[in-house]
Amino acid sequence: RSAVRARLDEAAERRTARGWRGAAKKAVGSCPLSIISVRTFAFRVGQCSLMAMSELKKTAGASDPKRELLRHTLATLAYRGGKAVRDVPAGFAEFQGGHGVRTPGQILAHIGDLLDWALSIAMGQQKWQDSKPLPWEKEVDRFFAALKKLDAFLAGDPMESSAEKIFQGPIADAFTHIGQIAILRRMAEAPVKGENYYVAAIEVGRVGAEQAKPKREF
Repeated sequence: RSAVRARLDEAAERRTARGWRGAAKKAVGSCPLSIISVRTFAFRVGQCSLMAMSELKKTAGASDPKRELLRHTLATLAYRGGKAVRDVPAGFAEFQGGHGVRTPGQILAHIGDLLDWALSIAMGQQKWQDSKPLPWEKEVDRFFAALKKLDAFLAGDPMESSAEKIFQGPIADAFTHIGQIAILRRMAEAPVKGENYYVAAIEVGRVGAEQAKPKREF
């Protein structure tokens, strides 16, 4: 009798496990599961939920074409801005283009403020701060660091503002000021080389100081 009872209990346990396995598949789709008990099922469901949340965060940016375009815009700003701020002549940060005209150092500091502002908008904590210009190389480092922070946020975190608003405000402004630095460089007899930017190797996520070499300058 004890042997028969053991076999019956074993058969009942297998039926229960199959039932939970079926419920698990319905609950978590294609997540890999090995269900042998209620405790294991709960643990696996929790694991799969965490995996799903992590994957959603990773793909949030990639699933939104507007966000991807905004990130490409940041990569373009890094590429064009990098050309404008590198290899400047000595003393360029204080170059005077005329009465009442901002110096290149002041403009670059303002661009850093704009990028910090853009990140605060995206996070839903809009904040503006006027920064005093740092030495040129430190402002250049700040420029790329701010781009990286904003791009990293856009790559996965939920935005509290639309991509259009962020573009039309701080990002479009930053492009304008990069152009001003390029003009001042020409006035200082250290012009930025022209380029066919259509064929430039600009990629989403490449927002640091290390940029691809120009393909067609003139």
